[in-house]
Amino acid sequence: MHDQFSNSQQLRKPAVSSKGGIVASQSRRAAEVGAAVLAEGGDCVDAVIATTFALGTLEPWMSGMGGGGAMVLYRARENRYEVIDYGMRSPNSLRVEDYPLTGGAASDIFPWPRVKDDRNLHGPGSIAVPGVVAGMEEAHRRHARMPWKELLGPGARLAGEGLLVDWWTTLMIASSAMDLRRYPASAAAYLQDGLPPNAQWGIKSVVRLPQDRLQATLEQLAARGPRDFYEGDIAHSMASDIKAAGGALSVEDLAAFRAHHREALQIPYRGGKVFATPELTAGPTLASTLRRLEKWSPGRAPDAAAYSEYALALQAAYRERLSDMGDADGRRTLGAEHLAPACTTHFSVVDKDGNMAAVTQTLLSTFGSKFVAPATGITMNNGIMWFDPTPGVPNSLAPGKRCLTNYTPVVAETSDGRRLAVGASGGRRILPAVTQLLSFAMDFGMDLDAAIHQPRIDASEGAIVIGDVRLPAPVHEALRARFDYEQARIQTFPMKFACPSVVMRQGATNSGASETAQPWGDAVAEA
Repeated sequence: MHDQFSNSQQLRKPAVSSKGGIVASQSRRAAEVGAAVLAEGGDCVDAVIATTFALGTLEPWMSGMGGGGAMVLYRARENRYEVIDYGMRSPNSLRVEDYPLTGGAASDIFPWPRVKDDRNLHGPGSIAVPGVVAGMEEAHRRHARMPWKELLGPGARLAGEGLLVDWWTTLMIASSAMDLRRYPASAAAYLQDGLPPNAQWGIKSVVRLPQDRLQATLEQLAARGPRDFYEGDIAHSMASDIKAAGGALSVEDLAAFRAHHREALQIPYRGGKVFATPELTAGPTLASTLRRLEKWSPGRAPDAAAYSEYALALQAAYRERLSDMGDADGRRTLGAEHLAPACTTHFSVVDKDGNMAAVTQTLLSTFGSKFVAPATGITMNNGIMWFDPTPGVPNSLAPGKRCLTNYTPVVAETSDGRRLAVGASGGRRILPAVTQLLSFAMDFGMDLDAAIHQPRIDASEGAIVIGDVRLPAPVHEALRARFDYEQARIQTFPMKFACPSVVMRQGATNSGASETAQPWGDAVAEA
């Protein structure tokens, strides 16, 4: 490991504790929106909806109306766990022949061949049917207390303010500027004279990128309701823009889309239970990992043996995942998945009554397809990148097919009666983070402040195991002796570990925390 960082630098972000509700998010501003909804008498799901639409405005490179996701909910009064799945799927109108292979490799981070003009990676041809609005529609229909219009109001007002440019905004836009420049509406939304915007040095100098079209779309969606996104003017406008630019997404594709209410995948672990997303998420791979870990007897604290067990269990579970997951005729079948770093957002919510939610949403890549639909201002996903463009394999690109995803939001109950909602962003690095945070709480009884600051490893990159430099020397030595091992720092960009946001409930006391290296992330308690 070679870097230029100080050896004495330390990062801490203390967990927040409250008798009231808490939202933990990658964006403090979005968490504040959710916490305000809780303070106004909304419940956990109301906060989820308001936070979702705020995040799409504040963090447009990670998630938004143009993406998809899933949530795990715990309803305290009924003592019930459930999943709302609103993952993306390929358009029914997609034509496989529009994605001819060129014979080269897509890049060194993708396992499949290159498609002509990278049509599956960016631009209108890479767009899958988005699910976020349908997911919020289903959650609202089932559980919300507050009117739809009120819950979308904060996101619309934030869009009206414009996207605030600070160093993090500049960094995220710069990382995708080469592709954002390809599409006029994207360049207009996120670039200045074709270049990334920069924050000014003056203490009172503020740079904002106008989001007027996004504001108008949110206001229309708030007034007309969620079906307008799939069947009304917004649907027709989106489909028209995408078709005109050469994409496949149609009004019929949008009208047919629905979120699905599913039974949570129940995983027994160490006298407690973990409730995860089923099917084409990393939930089944988490179940495989925890089954392996349960055969190990933990000591009093995470030691060299513990981290070795984490690595072995994760590597074995990933081998299993990469050999047998994909969507063929709606079934879980053989397939492969990409190795690229995904850009996602995760937030967790607990309200004063103990209802909980773990919510993960994504555009897939940073800024998704890099294509902003001109009339609506919506940044669209590139979910088509999830599919193998090679014909005749189980995860092959095809019309009307669900995407195989890395996310795994969970709600867990420990053997001593505590509950936690946890998930992360970070592509394949999500599963190792979620696994270890569950272990820290369920194997070692850690509170949230201890768990979020406990150094982790990553074992999602094949044979390579990555360890946080803050781990004790004996852990490094044990891992180096057993694995192809590298050390890495927790850092802001590029992140070497996933970015979790977690809430926990013990008795009537809630706590919340987010990844220490995420500059915007924080947990906010209702006032």
